[in-house]
Amino acid sequence: MTYKIALNFEDGVTRIIDCDEDELVTDAAFRQRINVPMDCRDGVCGTCKCFCEEGSYELEFYHEDAMTEEEEAEGYVLTCQMTPESDCVIRVPASSLACKTGAEKVSATVTAVETLSDTSFRLEVAPAKQVAFLPGQYVNIEVPGTGQHRSYSFSSHPDAATGSFLIRNLPGGMMSTYLAERAAAGDTLELTGPMGTFYLRPAERPLLFLAGGTGLAPFLSMLELLADKPTEHPIRLFYAVTRDADLVELDRITALAAKMPNLTVETVVADADSDHAKKGFVTDHLTAEDFNGGDVDVYLCGPPPMVDAVRGHMADLGVTPAHFHFEKFNPSEAEADAA
Repeated sequence: MTYKIALNFEDGVTRIIDCDEDELVTDAAFRQRINVPMDCRDGVCGTCKCFCEEGSYELEFYHEDAMTEEEEAEGYVLTCQMTPESDCVIRVPASSLACKTGAEKVSATVTAVETLSDTSFRLEVAPAKQVAFLPGQYVNIEVPGTGQHRSYSFSSHPDAATGSFLIRNLPGGMMSTYLAERAAAGDTLELTGPMGTFYLRPAERPLLFLAGGTGLAPFLSMLELLADKPTEHPIRLFYAVTRDADLVELDRITALAAKMPNLTVETVVADADSDHAKKGFVTDHLTAEDFNGGDVDVYLCGPPPMVDAVRGHMADLGVTPAHFHFEKFNPSEAEADAA
């Protein structure tokens, strides 16, 4: 039996390695040319101490000077003594460069470009080799002919043969201009990644997903995985946009909801002139009940004002979620291009 081990480095780079069921994680990493921190190899020094966020495993031995029983109970591991019993996600307290690795660069062929509305595109690519990513993570995509790249989260299932991205149409932006005017099936793109610490953790309590605009993309990837690996916990998705035209991928969301009876979806439109049922900002429609008394994991992907508003709203409601994972959008592509 071979398991997938995701190594998440502190600089946001993720590398996924294969590890045999009787193989130590450090040995598997070295075999695949990733030098995770290590010194003694005997479970004595603690140099290889990492944190296992997901998965089951066995620890052969550790000395009390290297790791305490309390740390083991919390999920800390010594990778030189760790053999997996399932796929695992491990947080490595070192940069990828320090471990003599980095994000992979993979060529991909454009298979489809779809204009979803006047404000967004859907880009689909077929990588030359599968990019192993965690749902929620992103890659840098080089804009052909520019030498510049833009960062986009996958909206596809991690195991899908093709990768998809939900991309905002920013007039004058490099990627937007390429997609609107030149992109065609058969084009070659360079993907670098995966990267990012915004990804789906094990569902141990109700999930509250808050998406702003094209920040919907990582949640589509998460929901695709959750549809295949169901959780008994309720999942609530709030999808907030500026205008009615910004609401995209609704058919896909509806199809996912049909597979997931524990999923409820709320859409919110900010435009005061909209006829949408829920208008305003997402914080206008989030109540204390949505946070389940704090027993909830909140995931938010959207522009910085949305992140700040949700933080303030939680403080006003007097609720502190068990976990709050968020990803802020970078400055707009148009602003970046003008810099």
